[in-house]
Amino acid sequence: MSAQDITPELRDWIIAQAEAGHSPASVLAAMQASGWAEDVALQAMEDVLQSRAEALRLAPKPMPDIAADALNVVRAHDRDVTVLLQIQHPRIVLFRDFLSPDECTELMALALPRLARSETVVNATGGSEVNAARTSQGMFFARGENALCARIEARIAALLHWPAEHGEGIQILRYAPGAEYRPHYDYFDPLQPGTQAVLQRGGQRVGTLLMYLNTPAAGGATTFPDAGVTAHAVAGSAVFFAYPLPTPRTKTLHGGAPVTEGEKWVATKWLREGVFV
Repeated sequence: MSAQDITPELRDWIIAQAEAGHSPASVLAAMQASGWAEDVALQAMEDVLQSRAEALRLAPKPMPDIAADALNVVRAHDRDVTVLLQIQHPRIVLFRDFLSPDECTELMALALPRLARSETVVNATGGSEVNAARTSQGMFFARGENALCARIEARIAALLHWPAEHGEGIQILRYAPGAEYRPHYDYFDPLQPGTQAVLQRGGQRVGTLLMYLNTPAAGGATTFPDAGVTAHAVAGSAVFFAYPLPTPRTKTLHGGAPVTEGEKWVATKWLREGVFV
């Protein structure tokens, strides 16, 4: 395709897809498969859907987030959480005192006997495998597996206004000295053949909450290379980021920098579009 103008025909097609109930991710994938450049496709989708939303009676896509008028200290279910930093694009929010010291200690103790080498999603199949890009140890709790997990999940739901059942179970990771997680995206790439199998369990991931369970002596920060943001790992704090479309345009490329002294423990909660089963 030599020219990629946003034509009236393209606008009509995008509107038709929205009216038919197709997700933004599937529309984007279809456009890219037809030869549209990602930036052109995204711009067309945003322009058309935003300008025609009222006429088509399309409600804005709900997303996990703190309240727009949130105070500096937010009551989240059972605990006061301090909002330290907000960035709009990418959408990043940093919290202090999300977890108590006792909760951090208990999560690490419960996870320790079940730790194994961390795996990543295999794009071709939707399965998982050990990957050299991720050198931590980890495990998953089932959602609501114990009283502690249920309490933390209720806190996340209240803070981010997102149903607890729209989340995966809490994952615990331990990074030994030298361990890291190279920059990656948390959403599932809609152009990969294995993605459809993964999406059957609750749709796309739309947000991530990273909770730090200890403070490493050195290293271990969470980095966002495309945004130039670094969140240091401090016990009890948490960083939230959202990605309304599964595309690099969200600037949510992130990684766990190598731990250079001591070790790092982190709990991760991934939020889905629908009920995770």
